Amino acid sequence: MRTPFLSFTRKGRPPAEPQVFSASAADNLRGSGLMMLSVAGFTCNDALMKAATQSLPLYESIAIRGGLVLLVMVLIARARGGLQLRLARADAGRLVLRTGADVVSTVLYLLALRRMPLADVSAIMQSLPLAMTLAAALFFGESLGWRRLLAIGAGFAGMLLILRPGTGAFDQWSALVLAAMLLIVLRDLVTRTFSAQVGSSGIAFYAGFAVMMAGAVLGLTETWRLPSPAEMGLLTLAALFLTLGYVTAVSSMRVGEISVVAPFRYTSLIWAVLLGLAMFGQWPDAWTWAGAALVVGAGIYTILRERQLGRAR
Repeated sequence: MRTPFLSFTRKGRPPAEPQVFSASAADNLRGSGLMMLSVAGFTCNDALMKAATQSLPLYESIAIRGGLVLLVMVLIARARGGLQLRLARADAGRLVLRTGADVVSTVLYLLALRRMPLADVSAIMQSLPLAMTLAAALFFGESLGWRRLLAIGAGFAGMLLILRPGTGAFDQWSALVLAAMLLIVLRDLVTRTFSAQVGSSGIAFYAGFAVMMAGAVLGLTETWRLPSPAEMGLLTLAALFLTLGYVTAVSSMRVGEISVVAPFRYTSLIWAVLLGLAMFGQWPDAWTWAGAALVVGAGIYTILRERQLGRAR
C-alpha cells in the first residue's frame, strides 16, 4: 500500500551520511542568489499583506493566507513523497513553544506593519542576526570575542537610532516590531534544540497551521466579509511569495559557504525601500538610513569575522 503523503505515523527516510565538500565559486553564487530570492519573497509577502490589510480585516487576512500557504505546502509535499509529522514526546514540547512564539510574533509583526512604513519595519528586523548571535552565546555557550561584541553593540546602537526611544518616532507599533523580533529569536533558538529526526517541512507545516488557526480564532473579534477579487489576489500572491521565501531560505543554507551567502539577507532592506516607495509612497528618514547602515554593517562584519575564525580553526 502506498504511504499517504500526509501522515502522522509516516517514517522518514534514513538520514543521509554527511558529506564534506568545499564550496566552489558556482556554489557560492547559487547560494547567494537563493538567499536574495528568499528575502525578496519574504519582503514581497510583507508588502502585499500590508496592502491587503488596509481594507480587509487583519485576522481574516492571516487566516486566508495561512490556508493558501498550507495548500501550497501540501501540494509540494505530495510531489516530494509526503510530510513527516510524527514527533517524539520531547520534540512535541519544543514544538509547542516554537509554534507559540511563531504565532505571536506573526500577529505582532503584522499589527505593526499595517501602521508603520515597510522600510522602517525592515530596518528594525535587520538586527535579528545580531540578536541571534548574542543569544547563541548566552544560551548555547558559543564563543563570542570582543570584536564581535563591539559589532553587536554597534548594531544595537543603530537600532536605537531607528527606534529613537523617548521621541515621537518610538511608539507602540515600534515596540510591537521589537517584541516580534525577540520572539523570532526565541523561535529560532528552540528550533536548534530539535532532534535530528524532525524534518524542516514538518515544523513549517505545524507553524503554518497554527498561524492559520490563530487568525481564524482571533477573527471572531472582527466582522469578516467576502474579499474582493483584488484583495484575494493580494492574499494569493502573498501566500505564494511566503512559500517561495520558506523554500529558498532552506535551500540557500545548503549551497555554498554560509559566511558568503548569509550577508545577502540584508538585501531585504533594498526590497523594503523600493516596495515601500512604489506601493505606499513611503521613504525612510535620515535617522532610519543611518541606523540601518550601522545595523547592516555590524551584521556583515560579524559574519565575515566568523568566516575568518572558521578558517583559522
